[in-house]
Amino acid sequence: MNIVFDFGAVLFTWEPVDLVARSFPARTSTAQLARELAHQIFHHPDWQDFDSGRMELDMVIAKTAKRLQLDTADVQALMEPIGEQLLPIASNVQLLAQLRDRRQLYQDIRLYFLSNMPVPYARALERRHSFLRWFDGGLFSGDVKMGKPDPAIFNLLAARYALNPADTLFIDDMQVNVEAAAAVGWQTILHQHQHQHQPPDRLAEEVLKRILPVAHV
Repeated sequence: MNIVFDFGAVLFTWEPVDLVARSFPARTSTAQLARELAHQIFHHPDWQDFDSGRMELDMVIAKTAKRLQLDTADVQALMEPIGEQLLPIASNVQLLAQLRDRRQLYQDIRLYFLSNMPVPYARALERRHSFLRWFDGGLFSGDVKMGKPDPAIFNLLAARYALNPADTLFIDDMQVNVEAAAAVGWQTILHQHQHQHQPPDRLAEEVLKRILPVAHV
């Protein structure tokens, strides 16, 4: 079986509302205002172009500051270090380690990633976190100039690594991405334990249940 991990909010922390609230306290005096500003920053086409490698960091900083009437230095201070600030989610990295060990033992599990990640953040993660080398392969949106939920990026990963869709399990925190994966024939897990107050080992339980027949346990 092929197991494909998203990164943000699956293997690494991703808390955009908190980031925005810390960076712009005067504009985020309530939780609702923080959510709105985070949405305006991180769900705008400019950010999506940055995410998919079609816009450079300095340009998305300048355009975001102008569009939202924010201080350019503050936007820079928000965006530049994000790649360094994404922290591993320990329980899910432990799951990845379990899967790595099973792969070594049985040779019938393969590990991949599919992440919407701008180029500078992707390079920071590769530099900082050695466990990324446990993967058999993967794609960052910034490197391939496309992102989820575009079916093309799912098909590109499958073509590049000869993945059989029916034997591929995709884990993501976004419903729209899970639906896109299901549409190309992949099995899926929607992982939102931070929002649903699920125990930290819930993902491990679900993944291991799916691969149990394959892993000969």
